[in-house]
Amino acid sequence: MQESHHNDESPHMSKVGKNFLGILNDLKRRPEDAAKELGIPLEQIQAIIDGKKLLSSEIIELAAKIWPVNVSDFYIIYDDTPTGIKSMSAEESKLSSRIMHRAGKPYYEYRDTLMSCIAPFRPEWIMELCQVNDNNPENPNAKWNNGHFMHQFTYFIGDVNFYYLDSHNRKQIAVMKTGDSMYISPFVPHTFASRSNQGNGLILALTYGNKLTGDVKQELSGLSTKIGSQFSLNFSSKENASASLLKFHRDISSLTINEVSIRTKISTDIINDLENAKRLPTNEEIILLAQAFNVNSRELITDDSIEEKVVVQPYKECKRWYYPDNSKIYEFVELASTLSLPFSKAFEVNIQNPNSSDYDFKVGLHQFIYNVGKNELFLNWEFNGEKYEKLIKPGDSIYVKPFVKHSFSGNGKLVVLRVGGRIPGDSQRELSIIGKRNTQRAINETMQWFDPKGRN
Repeated sequence: MQESHHNDESPHMSKVGKNFLGILNDLKRRPEDAAKELGIPLEQIQAIIDGKKLLSSEIIELAAKIWPVNVSDFYIIYDDTPTGIKSMSAEESKLSSRIMHRAGKPYYEYRDTLMSCIAPFRPEWIMELCQVNDNNPENPNAKWNNGHFMHQFTYFIGDVNFYYLDSHNRKQIAVMKTGDSMYISPFVPHTFASRSNQGNGLILALTYGNKLTGDVKQELSGLSTKIGSQFSLNFSSKENASASLLKFHRDISSLTINEVSIRTKISTDIINDLENAKRLPTNEEIILLAQAFNVNSRELITDDSIEEKVVVQPYKECKRWYYPDNSKIYEFVELASTLSLPFSKAFEVNIQNPNSSDYDFKVGLHQFIYNVGKNELFLNWEFNGEKYEKLIKPGDSIYVKPFVKHSFSGNGKLVVLRVGGRIPGDSQRELSIIGKRNTQRAINETMQWFDPKGRN
């Protein structure tokens, strides 16, 4: 059952207070400076920092007017998973049902599945009400969308036609059935329809944000569309991607080609060839160029391959394995994925586990779990020293926080989507460089940047 996220304010107020202290530290404001500039008593400022008093919207708006900060900087995502998981029953999902019409006719039935304030995905159960009698990508009954911002993983249940535009803007169709899956990148126009005489098909459309959501999107918007769009480089091929990265790093370093040549001992002709996408740099050249730009080599390395914007994965071609080693408790089936999203993983998991004594999983990604099978299962987990158990009926959905130890018991089938959000990757590397001890302060500041009494 989805719980209200306003049932316990004190932990949230504490996080808000620590975040407020962090902002004051960044601005080099002591509590007394903030009190004076905001025109409120010092005791009130200290109570906010200590998590004992609400940081009002009036104070936030005033702060944003007099300091170089944004209103959004003061707000903390509300944690609606006090026990580490959140669930939604099939019955609750059904209550969210709404019919989407296209061209005046019922086209989709949408139902929500589990969503969390802290999770990056927006998963939906969608029944295809439009039926087609052929596999023609030009079928006029198929009503296309305009594409959408979020990445999408889709798991198919029943006989469904998937229509999409390829990288050459040509209409394509994939004839899908139960267990098939696909990934589609943002803003690719697409649609779905049931194949006639087979009943209405279903999809689990799991849309999610990656690095461009939240603060990144806000920063791009603040810079303007014209300026922000210039951060998008030419990644149409490995050669173009490499050339774009080299030119970008040379420009932000204000280095001439001649200066790069002097620093690397690579001829200007070769550097020109590299920046004009005539060939890829060698590993040795990447190392030398990275040293010249004073960056890590990985900043100049392109993706292993430039993939299509749509990836279709037939179920019969999926990789399969058992987990853990030397057991057949969990059979993993690897569903559609893309190299461009290394922290997005999708699986079908077949479970035959009568024993729930061990916690088999501890995953450093957000997890969406849907009971796609016909049998009930149990989710067992541990959070903050407490042990919990949850019955998962067919059609129920679950969210599990990163690093929560858990396992499943019973005989059944789950669809599992694991998504990193904005933390794994560059943010994780930065946290790792800071170190675990300082990471805790980076997340929730605990002290002023200096001790007024001069203690070291």
